[in-house]
Amino acid sequence: MRAALAALVLALLPLLPLAGGAQTSPPVTAAAIVEDNRAQIEKPSRQTIGPVIAALAASGDPQATAILQAWANRGLGVRKSDGVFVLISDSADGYALRLLDGSDAGTAPRADITELRPNSGVRGVIATALVQFQLNDPDPARRAAALTTIARDPAPELLEPLRASIEAESDPALRAQKDRLNRLLTLRFDPDAATRIAAVESFSGDLGLDLRAALNPLLATTRRAAPLGTPIEGNIARDLEPGSDLTEVEAYDLLVAADLAPARLTTAELKASLAANIVGGAVAGIPLADLNSQSARNRAYTLLEEAGTVPVAATDEEVTQIVAGHRFVETYSEPDPAVTSAAQDVLTGIEVKLASMQVADLALDALSLASIYFLAAIGLAITFGVMRVINMAHGEFIMMGAYTGYVVQLFIPNYTLSLIVALPLAFAVTFAAGVAMERLVIRHLYKRPLETLLATFGISIALQQLAKNIFGTQARPLTSPAWLDGALSFNDIVSISYIRVAIFVLALVFLLFFLWLMKRTRLGLEVRAVTQNPSMAASMGINPDRINMLTFGLGSGIAGIAGIAIGLFAKVTSELGNDYIVQSFMTVVVGGVGNIWGTLAGALMIGTLQKGIEFLNPSNTLAAQTYMILFIILFIQFRPRGIIALKGRAAGD
Repeated sequence: MRAALAALVLALLPLLPLAGGAQTSPPVTAAAIVEDNRAQIEKPSRQTIGPVIAALAASGDPQATAILQAWANRGLGVRKSDGVFVLISDSADGYALRLLDGSDAGTAPRADITELRPNSGVRGVIATALVQFQLNDPDPARRAAALTTIARDPAPELLEPLRASIEAESDPALRAQKDRLNRLLTLRFDPDAATRIAAVESFSGDLGLDLRAALNPLLATTRRAAPLGTPIEGNIARDLEPGSDLTEVEAYDLLVAADLAPARLTTAELKASLAANIVGGAVAGIPLADLNSQSARNRAYTLLEEAGTVPVAATDEEVTQIVAGHRFVETYSEPDPAVTSAAQDVLTGIEVKLASMQVADLALDALSLASIYFLAAIGLAITFGVMRVINMAHGEFIMMGAYTGYVVQLFIPNYTLSLIVALPLAFAVTFAAGVAMERLVIRHLYKRPLETLLATFGISIALQQLAKNIFGTQARPLTSPAWLDGALSFNDIVSISYIRVAIFVLALVFLLFFLWLMKRTRLGLEVRAVTQNPSMAASMGINPDRINMLTFGLGSGIAGIAGIAIGLFAKVTSELGNDYIVQSFMTVVVGGVGNIWGTLAGALMIGTLQKGIEFLNPSNTLAAQTYMILFIILFIQFRPRGIIALKGRAAGD
């Protein structure tokens, strides 16, 4: 009904100016139209209000728009003292009043004004009439609001006003929006099939949600049935096979709903009907003793049906026979096969492109997670991979780095400057902590891995408790600078946050730094020498204790910087390190102990595997981690030295 009235309004619009043009009297003002139609406006109904709204819309009076908008928003009232229509708005004294010609009318208490409150149906007709004004309004914001209204509630009667407004549109962005909305409405509502097909095909490759929302109604289907041999009218999408495409119960319920079959006979109804028709120890001539099987009871009920004693109902055997005698199909709600074919082709292309975009987005997420794991594991790759020291407190060095960043932000409110200060400071703090740990504990436990593991595990617990005593158990914020807010978006599907991009860049920087340090500096040469043969290195003038101390400190310092990066998107708590210590060890071991390229490969493998499992099982991330660990255990069984294993004498140490 609302759509019909709106169509009537738009149909009357071009006729009213012509009728007015045939007269020599001045144009009728919007205020006069309102006054002439007082009864309909004070008590509007959808059946009578259409011509009044059409007259206002076609009056040419600039105040018509304001009156219609006020009426739709319940801003039109009647002053009780003299019955004058006024535009009302809230004020401190009650209502601020304006006459319908726009002039000020002072204020009035709320009790002196009768508010006109049109129902939703009338407001809908008013909104449709306002579209033509809003689409050509001088204010771009109002034109944009009109487009939003049309997109939210598209209707056939809005198509022509929208098309008429495109040519005069001066704003390039709004013109493009109008053109797109015109094509979306055209593919749904234009009466010409060829025009609709052209509109559908113009969206080939488009991934917009509004396009999919417009195409889906064209491809909506309804299940229908008919006796075999009887043609089914309509645009048939596909035939349905009972037992595979739909169950026998669904098929029969469809027949019952279409009055093509009687209702199914339930067990309770069967028993009640038989019990009610026992005559002389028999039902329909069948002795009670013979009603000991379901088929016999069904036969008895059928005889009662034939005698007219019980209502017609289908037994299980009859249901199967009736279903077999009918054809079941899905038909499109759109009657034109050419339109649905074009819509299906475009939608299939969209689904293929969406799938490829989802794969790309998943790969980007995996790369992002791999960079986080690599950044967390690169320090461990030095202490465990190079020095062969099992440092269970490595996660706590990550936690110490994150807390260092938090403390810096307490004193430096500028987040960019605080980040610049926090990165080297976190390195210095965790480097010092690592050196102290190596001097006090680790150097006494070289070549004793079990004791090292237990000692560092105890240190890990102690550092966590120390962090709780200092900072409490609540998560602390480590806020990223404004330039790291938001995400790098390639389209509606593929995007990555700027923080993840920064972590990826930081991981790449540390990879290059590590390669430069180990291959191009004296410290790197000495580290490699001590790692391969400490005795020979000592005989060449290298101090193994000093090198071990610096190497352990370097690995700890890099963990501190990793803590800053991780803290920008994760909660900074005393348990922060626990979330990454297991993945860090897995990254180093899977990649290949003692090889930075292996650490990188391990991070890529674990990140990709975890994201892949989470994609297949998105509702249970704990299960995804469990499957990942099981896969890694199996992987190590076949490649115990990792993806990239060391070769030569170092591999046997």
